[in-house]
Amino acid sequence: MRRGAGILIAGVLALRAAMAQIPIQQVYHDVGIDQNLGAGLPLDLPFRDEGGNPVTLGEYFGAKPVVLSLVYYRCPMLCTEVLNGMVECFRGLRFTAGKEFTVVTVSIDPRETPAMAVEKKEGYVAAYARDGVAGGWHFLTGDARSIAALAQAAGFHYLYDSTSGQYAHAAGIMVTTPGGKLSHYFYGVQYEPRDMRFALEEASDGKIGGVVDRLLLLCYHYDPLTGKYGPVIANVFRGAGALTILILGGAILYMLRRERRRALRGTGDAS
Repeated sequence: MRRGAGILIAGVLALRAAMAQIPIQQVYHDVGIDQNLGAGLPLDLPFRDEGGNPVTLGEYFGAKPVVLSLVYYRCPMLCTEVLNGMVECFRGLRFTAGKEFTVVTVSIDPRETPAMAVEKKEGYVAAYARDGVAGGWHFLTGDARSIAALAQAAGFHYLYDSTSGQYAHAAGIMVTTPGGKLSHYFYGVQYEPRDMRFALEEASDGKIGGVVDRLLLLCYHYDPLTGKYGPVIANVFRGAGALTILILGGAILYMLRRERRRALRGTGDAS
């Protein structure tokens, strides 16, 4: 099973009547998120922005780290939760989309239109409620070829059910460097602002954030398996504690052996 597919199962079961044409075993096997860390996105792919204007993916890269989400705008459940989780996370950051980072949301459904994209954008820009966000969070649509190429590069795997017209997909978002290299994955529908802040700081190579952020990064480590940051210092303390026990144990064993040799020498002298 691909990483992240389990996050989908509750949603699939809730919609099992509509998704009856996709066996659950196939969902486990074919749906999920592969971490293509370090891989570059194909920035020359053509899409359309919310105004229906032709754009390339690369127009949103180059200057700032990018948060990328693959959803579809008519999704009855999971995509809305992903987008809600994103805006909640962003509101917990002192960084702002459009200033320190860029957000690109792409529909995986080639039937969806710029009109749907702009409606979705207006709702989430209003929910974000910060100046400049409209110019920093982009909702794109595209044809099947561009969508498939982007999803493949990002490691985002999904299935389409022609009977219901819906998609089976996992929940997660990605962070890339300004140049479009995948640097972090976050699973599920809730994302910790602290983890996002660290990911954006790392992806920007220290060009956003301040001295405190860079110092904190020394104490935390990104774990690709969980998509979260954990404290390095705790591991250091655990390792130091184990080393201390080994040293003390070795010292005690050495002293016991030395005392035993002394005792044996004393017995030999007495005889």
